[in-house]
Amino acid sequence: MKQLLLVLLIGILAACHTSTTKPEANETPKTPLPTDFIDELWYKNGLVYSVDVEVFKDSDTDGVGDFKGLTQQLDYLKTLGVETIWLAPFQPSPNEDDGYDISDFYGIDKRLGTSQDFDECIRQANQRGIRVMMDLVTNHTSDQHPWFQQARQRTDSPYRSWYIWAKERPKKWDKGMVFPGVQKDIWTLDKQAGEYYYHRFYESQPDLNMQNPAVQREMRKIVRYWLEKGVAGFRVDAVPFLIEVADANFDPDKPEHQFDMITQLHQYTQWHKRDAILLGEANVDPKEQEPYFGNEGQGMQTMFNFFVNQHLFYALATGETNSLKEALNATKNIPPTAQWANFLRNHDEIDLGRLSDTERDKVYAKFGPDTTMQLYDRGIRRRLAPMLGDQRLINLAYSVLFSLPGMPVIRYGEEIGMGDDISLKERLSVRTPMQWSAEPNAGFSTTAKTVRPIIRQGPYGYKTVNVAAQRADSSSILNQVIRFARLRKQCPEIGWATGKIIDTGSDHVLAIQYDWQGRSIVTVYNFSEEPQQCQLKSAIKTGLTMTNLLDKTTNTIGDNGTLPVKLAGYGSAWYRLKN
Repeated sequence: MKQLLLVLLIGILAACHTSTTKPEANETPKTPLPTDFIDELWYKNGLVYSVDVEVFKDSDTDGVGDFKGLTQQLDYLKTLGVETIWLAPFQPSPNEDDGYDISDFYGIDKRLGTSQDFDECIRQANQRGIRVMMDLVTNHTSDQHPWFQQARQRTDSPYRSWYIWAKERPKKWDKGMVFPGVQKDIWTLDKQAGEYYYHRFYESQPDLNMQNPAVQREMRKIVRYWLEKGVAGFRVDAVPFLIEVADANFDPDKPEHQFDMITQLHQYTQWHKRDAILLGEANVDPKEQEPYFGNEGQGMQTMFNFFVNQHLFYALATGETNSLKEALNATKNIPPTAQWANFLRNHDEIDLGRLSDTERDKVYAKFGPDTTMQLYDRGIRRRLAPMLGDQRLINLAYSVLFSLPGMPVIRYGEEIGMGDDISLKERLSVRTPMQWSAEPNAGFSTTAKTVRPIIRQGPYGYKTVNVAAQRADSSSILNQVIRFARLRKQCPEIGWATGKIIDTGSDHVLAIQYDWQGRSIVTVYNFSEEPQQCQLKSAIKTGLTMTNLLDKTTNTIGDNGTLPVKLAGYGSAWYRLKN
């Protein structure tokens, strides 16, 4: 009932809610409405910043980043325009999978600080108007977790049924791996238990049996614990695997999903904190997205738009926008209380698995031509700046990120154009320490040995690429990101409206129109390295003035609602329409 009420109210608010911008001269201000409901939908707009505490900032000279170090850099994040921090796993872990193999869901890795350090970080962030979200990784545990250690000891252990077992090796024991090419199976024999246990990920990460009511109760207990500690929501890891119905006889290539679990998790989370959200990691086909959001918004409030991300990289690699336009149209129909989370790079590989073989090969050829740059037979393990190379293309990518339908998400270090270290294992290539300055160890730590190697050589070495140097350069990637973040705040239409693709008559140019509360924004992007001239064609009223918010130039809509647009190679424009 609550979700249905939200859907009805959002329609009213979309028509009535007062803009936060100053009224034009001679314009009668609208009567303000209560803002509590708008506050509950804070995820409609705002920049999310992905942080791995371990490699962000070391405060105690042990070579490992920590919560005190993160707290010290909150002012930097505020200046960047960050409104929400998303924390990678920080709980105790053997670190076989960079912290995603958790051995205690209620603790904090002692290398990263104490519970008091965590509490102070949350408090300081909230004082600056920054929310803090965290990863919820309950699809699996570490094999060192006490639950699994007890489960494997005897068949009558109460924890035995917390995991998924088979007495004989299942027929499809080598199908459905999350990490193909590296991972060899999804069923592994545990000699102590005398049975095979199921793991979608590495064998050090046995899957929890989410069909077990006791496991579901434990997950809710974990959620309540961290909500009471002050987190604003959860990035839910591996959602399709979390909700799959798995047993010794199931087919990993055609799993059954229990979507009611998402609804229950949504309800439980909001019962304890009304504006807390779930941000789902679900790389699914658009035809399958509805049950993840819920047809009335009762599922995930937000999800990463992997489908658009893959076609965006195809457009960046080839200059062709038709498939990106199709991807945007395929993902636009979501509940009014839901939102997409858009990103350029995350902490994993760039997953190109939903592109055709021909499309994927074109992206490989442009951005990851060496096989050492590729991973899992589907992706690229490089950071954005070294892939794109051209500063104009990087600026275009960020212009797109901040103006796509949804909220923008940036991975730490991407805002300064950090490089990658291909010599590191798998996804660790894009998980090197943050580069703060040209001081020893990039200002990350004063100790000689750091938790992970710092990039020292080449054009992306820390002496060249760091926060201090980028702050001093008005044309730097950092300052461009800050400008886009500020501009996005001035354009709430992007977060609240449903973007509409405008016909440009060009395969290289994408244009999107946002209409909300009598305000309109049109964003235009040229994915070609050559200048492009085209005619925007839509139902835009003739005679309206279009002001380019990027360079303050103006133009007027011509006859039949058409507008001639000229864009430099890899150029973009954000137009505000006014009478």
